Amino acid sequence: MIGFRDWQGRAEPSDTSIEASVTRLLADANTEYLLGGEPPAGVLQLRFRHSVWTGTDDAHLEDLFVEQSARGSGLGRELVEAALTRARERGCARIELDANEANEPALELYRSVGFSSWSEAAGGNDLFMRLRL
Repeated sequence: MIGFRDWQGRAEPSDTSIEASVTRLLADANTEYLLGGEPPAGVLQLRFRHSVWTGTDDAHLEDLFVEQSARGSGLGRELVEAALTRARERGCARIELDANEANEPALELYRSVGFSSWSEAAGGNDLFMRLRL
């Protein structure tokens, strides 16, 4: 996760803060971290929550990071496919994520395994929106 922060060119949160957050999340049965590579060169954070709309859990692919040296090796795809498997095993009806629209390699990966921003019910593209508090 620290590598992901560094790749984004950010200085915060601190290493200590990230370590404390990951430790807390690892204790939560609704959070999983999937590692890929030998030695690990990729990480995927997967979170689960119950949905009123499906009556089942939803999965949220919160973070995916692959070190520069392992990009293009298929490791990201392996981690995403493992997340899809974990979500299905937990009975999730759907899995969601947010991605930066300028990160074309990530968008290409997500689309290639079936992710889409199109929502039939709303008749348009779903948007991930944020408000910092």
